[in-house]
Amino acid sequence: MLDPSIVLSVSELNRQVRRTIEEGFPLLWVAGEISNLTRAASGHVYFSIKDEAAQARCVMFRSRAQSIPWKLENGQQVEARVTVSLYEPRGEFQLGIETMRRAGLGRLFETFARLKSRLEGEGAFANERKRLLPRFPRRIGVVSSPQAAALHDVLVALRRRAPHVEAIVYPTLVQGDKAAAEIAEAIALAGRRNECDLLLIVRGGGSIEDLWAFNEEVVARAILASSLPTICGVGHETDTTIADYVADLRAATPTAAAELATQGWYAATREILALAAALPRAIESRLDMRQQQLDHLSLRLIHPAIRLTQANSRLALLSSRLDASLARMLVRQRERLNRTSIGLRRIAPRADKHQGRLGLLSQRLGAAIRRQQAQRDSRVDALSAALRHLDPDAILTRGYSIVRDAHGALVTDAASLRSGQAVSLRLARGQANATISSTTMES
Repeated sequence: MLDPSIVLSVSELNRQVRRTIEEGFPLLWVAGEISNLTRAASGHVYFSIKDEAAQARCVMFRSRAQSIPWKLENGQQVEARVTVSLYEPRGEFQLGIETMRRAGLGRLFETFARLKSRLEGEGAFANERKRLLPRFPRRIGVVSSPQAAALHDVLVALRRRAPHVEAIVYPTLVQGDKAAAEIAEAIALAGRRNECDLLLIVRGGGSIEDLWAFNEEVVARAILASSLPTICGVGHETDTTIADYVADLRAATPTAAAELATQGWYAATREILALAAALPRAIESRLDMRQQQLDHLSLRLIHPAIRLTQANSRLALLSSRLDASLARMLVRQRERLNRTSIGLRRIAPRADKHQGRLGLLSQRLGAAIRRQQAQRDSRVDALSAALRHLDPDAILTRGYSIVRDAHGALVTDAASLRSGQAVSLRLARGQANATISSTTMES
């Protein structure tokens, strides 16, 4: 509270008034018409904002003016967010402009917010309601204006990424009072005709008024009721409409909508190219592995002659081991017999009484040794007979022969022979040459 008795300078008075005004008024919106507009060399903009009964001086500094997306001109109806102040050097009341929008945008934003809140409450934006897009659509519908650059961009992107996919255009206005109804009807028509797998709703960038048709409830309801999965690509990346929220998928731009619609085809093409490049390497690797396995298996194959030699060697080894075992057993039996005889003589001073029994035991021992020797000989004979059966020469004595071609290769398949071909025959005794007159395949 100022003391009324104090004498203030003009500068101090203006300073106190400025502080009082700025502290008394919050940041607020003011509506009116622009007049007396001038632009300083510094980039600051000075003008008045007026209505039918009053006006106020305004200043918008360069950093603020550069953020306005249109050219300020006299006569424009605007809504400005301002700070109320006083220009101290001149004592002039003025408004500092923080931001500005065209008149009526506030009402549009309020309408947008109310509809968005209501639809969100109904669950229209819920992810659970969103439908999955087909990965490989064969037909793609496009709801847009035939004269729009956005439609051209979409068609170019579709031809570039998936030229085999058919595009069907459902023409409509995308701006103006009748645009919302026409857009909704085009969406409904696409659903009734049911000739597409996916529907794109696209429009290029613009002001909020230009895009307002996509904020109308009739368009939102049409998208919600559509039987086709939808992608909405309206405006630029920073533009967001009600249609974006209710669509199954939002794209930042019309071109991005086309790219999202063909993402499956585009990715599949790249995958096929990658697989085509990898296939020869995979085949070569598999062949190398199989060849290595074949090499290992070939090392394990043994020629019958080698196998026969190995069997003979093993038979000779077993025979020698058998003879050695019998010899050792005989030695042990003799030693046992000697120990028994000695023991008997010790415990039986009259050994002559046991001579008969000793002779009997000696006979039984000899008989047991002979039986065991006979069993071993019989086993050796059986092994020898089995070995003879494996001898290729023994097989030839039963009427078989070994056939070789002119190069000395074995012939095991009649299909490898041709009429008139010379072959050699190995028989049980000697060899013979022959010429093939005909061949017969067994089933």
